Amino acid sequence: MVAQGEPMVWLTGGSLVLGLVMIVGLLGLIFWQGGRTFWPKPITQLELATGDTVFGQVTQTDTYRPSDETMAAWPQDVRDRLASTADDRPVEIGRRLLRTGNFEESGTNFDWVDTTLVTNESQPAWAVVVERQSTGRLYGVPVHYTVDGVVLESEPARIWERFSKVHADVRARFHTARSIEKEDLGRINRMQESARLDLRWIEGRESADPAAVAKAREDYARVVAEAKAEYDPLAARIDELRRVNSRYTMGFRLSDGSVVDLPIDDIVRAVQPNQLSFGEKLGVYASRWSEFLFDEPRKANSQGGVWPALFGTVVMTLIMTLLVVPFGVLAALYLHEYAKQGPLTSLVRIAVNNLAGVPSIVFGVFGLGFFCYIVGAGVDDLLFSKSLPQPTYGKGGILWASLTLALLTLPVVIVATEEALSAVPNSMREGSYACGATKWQTIWRIVLPRAQPGIMTGTILAIARGAGEVAPLMLVGAVKVAPDLPVDLGTFPYVFPDRSFMHLGFHIYDVGFQSQDSEAAKPMVYTTTLLLIGIVVSLNLMAIWIRARLRRRFRAAH
Repeated sequence: MVAQGEPMVWLTGGSLVLGLVMIVGLLGLIFWQGGRTFWPKPITQLELATGDTVFGQVTQTDTYRPSDETMAAWPQDVRDRLASTADDRPVEIGRRLLRTGNFEESGTNFDWVDTTLVTNESQPAWAVVVERQSTGRLYGVPVHYTVDGVVLESEPARIWERFSKVHADVRARFHTARSIEKEDLGRINRMQESARLDLRWIEGRESADPAAVAKAREDYARVVAEAKAEYDPLAARIDELRRVNSRYTMGFRLSDGSVVDLPIDDIVRAVQPNQLSFGEKLGVYASRWSEFLFDEPRKANSQGGVWPALFGTVVMTLIMTLLVVPFGVLAALYLHEYAKQGPLTSLVRIAVNNLAGVPSIVFGVFGLGFFCYIVGAGVDDLLFSKSLPQPTYGKGGILWASLTLALLTLPVVIVATEEALSAVPNSMREGSYACGATKWQTIWRIVLPRAQPGIMTGTILAIARGAGEVAPLMLVGAVKVAPDLPVDLGTFPYVFPDRSFMHLGFHIYDVGFQSQDSEAAKPMVYTTTLLLIGIVVSLNLMAIWIRARLRRRFRAAH
């Protein structure tokens, strides 16, 4: 029997299904690609007919039709074996993309290998992938373990045993040295810089008293002396830690037969994927996820973690929410409850609705021009004149970024709040007035509590849009690498709204489109995207939970 109904019903239903399939497909791709990024893949060794050996992890397989120039470089026996047509060209052949690492040795991190050239394939038991602090991955087989230049072990099992015993201590000393450099020496440098600025400010005043200048110079000299007295022991401590770490090295044989010695403190992680059990692979997988979430990025953001970007995204979104919700609610209250309804009010509503359609980059330009160059410059003139011409607030920072996004999401909150206020029955307002309540008491006690679920809906929409915006942030504070977090509990005054920050959305753009090694960066793009989606969903779920609790409370009250 033929189904009956309006054609548009079937059209809209089909469009809905198509949209859901596309969304689920996109999310499925992101979850699949991002979820498997850190799973330890086996290391494969391929011996080729050309006499070369390729050593690495297979990341992609496909087929292609080789060109005449490509086939001309192959050995004659391979061409003879593949001859299948009149022009001696196969229709298509398979190939595999291997992550080979060893960039400083080979000049590339990835290599395509035609399957027709493979004469032997194996998975060496002692093949190791080494994740390094600065230069990316290295693939090889351990050949010796040295202390103070003396080879102590040359058998792989013994080398690995020695390495496993000392690696944790070596990395602990490495992180201690880094912490002293960043925190203690950074604090000393900031102290000296503050004293220098005070001296420069006094010397630069036309009406400066010579006695005041002399005293400022004495104070500066005293600060420098105190800083040096504190600096020298710390520098000696760093030198000692690095001297101890420099004693330990480990040698690896690469695919071309050469041997490379690596300082053990440069090894972030070394894994033997061909020998790992399933449980051990799960352990490596979890440790890589932990590093990704709570460590700093390495190698131009293509490796390591995204903790600064994760922290910056969450803090910026929370600040934006705290700014946009009160102002949005107050604006909606005025338009709906206080403003005289007429052409002017209608014009304001139209303007608010149109603001929601303004391209986000326009808000970024406004934030840069108004918040940074006008408001920030005014703050610098008033409070930070000693630092000028170096700007403090007259540049991009997390405060200006949050304010810019608050403006961008303000129409969403206003419209949602007005709809929530309109949904409150007038009879409740009239009953409140009849009991002698004032207009504000009615709004505060009756209207706003009933409208809270709708206000939370606007908040959810604002969070969803604000957390994923990137274009405005590129102008008002987001950077590729931020050396310091905007919140630092170890440094007074603990909160630094003037600091630039990292953002997951900008991180995705930078890694995906600005990286010199696109293949190495591709897994990080999927994983960071997965994390950003998780953050947005988590913040929205929290807001939805609050809204549900409010609704249940009002139902119980009636």
